Amino acid sequence: MSKEVIKNPWTTLSGESKYDNRWINVTEYQVLNPAGGKGIYGKVHFKNKAIGIIALDEDDNTWLVGQFRYTLSEWSWEIPEGGGPFEEEPLACAKRELKEETGLTAKRWTQIARVHLSNSVSDEEGFLFLAQDLEHGEVEFEETEADMKVMKLPLKDAVAMVDRGEITDSLSVIALQALARMRKI
Repeated sequence: MSKEVIKNPWTTLSGESKYDNRWINVTEYQVLNPAGGKGIYGKVHFKNKAIGIIALDEDDNTWLVGQFRYTLSEWSWEIPEGGGPFEEEPLACAKRELKEETGLTAKRWTQIARVHLSNSVSDEEGFLFLAQDLEHGEVEFEETEADMKVMKLPLKDAVAMVDRGEITDSLSVIALQALARMRKI
């Protein structure tokens, strides 16, 4: 199916940055909606792309990373993931994130998805990869990852964690379900 070019039905009257840091910018726009009514629209602009990786060994084992997520006030098991600068290729970012969080490097890489994570309020774009032919090394956690735990488990068990609602991170859910569908798990 080809993408049809559709004219933007929204009219932006003005925009004002309300918050800005090194990761995000929040802008409030005064708009005319598609019906012509006046309103506001808030947009969260992400200053990096989101990257997620499923590392898979020859025995169908994968690696999850766990950490306490400040925004949720709870522990979260996820695939290795992080952010990457827009000017850097997503694959280069994925290689770096996998090494940082698990110590793994991979000889074979496959992009399995490109997603928009919350297109109603943000422009965040994510890239998901499968990493295979793995080699082990040392983790290189960032300062915010000091409490991170790494768990190796069968891929089917990670998919079951998604099915039971134990993995709720969107990149992880999308990647694990996509791989399960591709591998008919």
